[in-house]
Amino acid sequence: MRKNRIIKIIVAAVIAAATVIIDQITKYFVSSNMFVGEQIDVIPKVLRWTYVQNRGAAFGSLSNARWIFLVASVVLILVICIYLLKSEKISSFQSVMLALILGGGIGNMIDRIALGYVVDFVDFYFIPLWHWVFNVADACVCVGGILFAVSLLFDESTKKGRSKNG
Repeated sequence: MRKNRIIKIIVAAVIAAATVIIDQITKYFVSSNMFVGEQIDVIPKVLRWTYVQNRGAAFGSLSNARWIFLVASVVLILVICIYLLKSEKISSFQSVMLALILGGGIGNMIDRIALGYVVDFVDFYFIPLWHWVFNVADACVCVGGILFAVSLLFDESTKKGRSKNG
């Protein structure tokens, strides 16, 4: 294994672990200091912590499908780990984005296994049609997923552009 790949794997592991740790610490803080449904203004009229126990998927959908989410999480976590370990062409940026998805997936899976629900608390209420509460893991999965997808699109368009010109 090349030194560069080993470094990418170590960096990805550290980022995934940091994501899990930050996610779990914030969830512990919220669940230990707030009651379900309680709201605390962080930035008035913009951001508040709202303690929600999410028994479903993203934004509370499919609330009675806990085992489906656990199985899907395990499969996704394994696929990402295998991809990170086996892929020779993954960029440093892509490995960081996959690490965010991995850490977020593990963070929410820990909640589902230990509690039977996911602790959500980040509530942006300045956006009129936004009614969803999320957590650090959700944010990492979404940001990582979107940026990873964009990087794949950019890579594909770059390859197509090179093959036409060269």
